[in-house]
Amino acid sequence: MGIDIEAGGRVKSKARVTKSANPYTRLLCKLYKFLARRTDSKFNKVILKRLNVTRKSKPPLSLQKLSKLMEGKDGKIAVVVGPVTDDKRLYEVP
Repeated sequence: MGIDIEAGGRVKSKARVTKSANPYTRLLCKLYKFLARRTDSKFNKVILKRLNVTRKSKPPLSLQKLSKLMEGKDGKIAVVVGPVTDDKRLYEVP
């Protein structure tokens, strides 16, 4: 007996894992994989997903844009998964 396969075939997909050689990125992936599995926090699942995306999907964020997004959110911590570029127009980092 075989598997009853409808038109289109049987789809097998695996979760994407990071191909980075950076040991810190790999450790972060391990940590957030554990946290996403063992806690009910949606934040951990989002961070794990963002750590595992391709480099093309991680556009850089300027320091100016980050400071503009964080206006009025004193005491909060910003989490950015991706490169943060320097901005020469911004003299003082908030």
